[in-house]
Amino acid sequence: MLIHHIAQLVTVNGGPQRGSRLGQLSIIPHAAVVHREGKIVAVGPEEEIMAAFPDEPRFDAGGRAVVPGLVDPHTHILWAGERAAEFEMRLAGKTYLEILAAGGGILNTVQATRRASVEQLMAETRPRLWRAFAHGTTTIEVKTGYGLSTAAEFKTLEAILRLDEEGPWDLVPTFLAAHAVPPEFRGQPGAYTHLICNQMLPALKSWWREHARGRPLPFVDVFCETGAFDLEQTRCILETAKALGFPLKVHADEFDNLGGAALAAHLGAASADHLVVTSSEDIRALAASETVAVSLPCTPFGLGEPHYTPAKAIIEADGYLAVATDCNPGTAWCESMPFAMALACRAMGLTPAQALAAATINAAAALMRADTIGALEPGKQADLLILETSDYRHLAYRFGTNPVAWVVKRGRFYRVEGGVKCTPR
Repeated sequence: MLIHHIAQLVTVNGGPQRGSRLGQLSIIPHAAVVHREGKIVAVGPEEEIMAAFPDEPRFDAGGRAVVPGLVDPHTHILWAGERAAEFEMRLAGKTYLEILAAGGGILNTVQATRRASVEQLMAETRPRLWRAFAHGTTTIEVKTGYGLSTAAEFKTLEAILRLDEEGPWDLVPTFLAAHAVPPEFRGQPGAYTHLICNQMLPALKSWWREHARGRPLPFVDVFCETGAFDLEQTRCILETAKALGFPLKVHADEFDNLGGAALAAHLGAASADHLVVTSSEDIRALAASETVAVSLPCTPFGLGEPHYTPAKAIIEADGYLAVATDCNPGTAWCESMPFAMALACRAMGLTPAQALAAATINAAAALMRADTIGALEPGKQADLLILETSDYRHLAYRFGTNPVAWVVKRGRFYRVEGGVKCTPR
């Protein structure tokens, strides 16, 4: 298929963008793109591409902008139940950690998720995935972490794998048994850490070989935070996971600066995420590594907090910065990457160009997939968006609406109808 009559083709080529390079988009005006068998074959000025591929089936983009499919590198999008009552509690003055200490928060969702069958988890999650896809997210990281037992965590992994097989999206699994200390280990985080390291992670490797059909090993993540796992517990889990061959991620510095970001950099983690109260020393450690700093602006917005990731400090230190939704039932029920980009511009000072690079090629790097997705260049997957407008900046300029007209995943077209529904072409 040759897609032509493109007002702006935003390729974001050249690999992940560190520091001041963030936002180099490589825009081709009056452009065309050719894809075959799910991969990009050629991009360039419309006249040249149409002359080079005269017999290719054509699709008229209608003078719209075309950008890479968005990549969401941090979500908890698979869960059962809801927590609307806790939203009211926060409005009444309760903090996130106070709600967690009272048995709410993550533990509330753990109870509902443990009770749910695989089929129920899939049924509740499927509409959220379709909303994310309709808003332009073609690759979605999905964490476990609402099971907090070996059986329940594996149940959620099964649901993730089955949803990945049935949908147009690519789901990237992350094992987050270290999301919180479960009720049966209340007051015993060390004992639960021992269980994760000595039983869960070895069992995960065996389970994965049997059920995942040759897929790469999932990421292993830890919530390094006051009330969850301290720095030494985090180190124990991540070092055990690394020794078993798992790639790493870390939740760090959402509320307290415990050193999780520097640990992530030291261990070669793919990303360190949240990073609201990250110290200058930890920012320098990240910038000296290949670990991507992933900002989740929807979370402080959802909590009504005034502080966001210090994006400009990360950029000035020459680090990698990505953006994600953190879609979850407690603090950020948001499936829209364009809204996360809009927040990143307003609350963190990114330009629309920086926000787009952070949501595409750098987000792909946070999932260790920058070689296959996140940009429109020959050889990469044909994951792209045809916007409703002729200017890519509307992705961050607008909010509360959906600027995506068509989603193209591996070369297959999906028309976005009513802003939330996708219909295959």
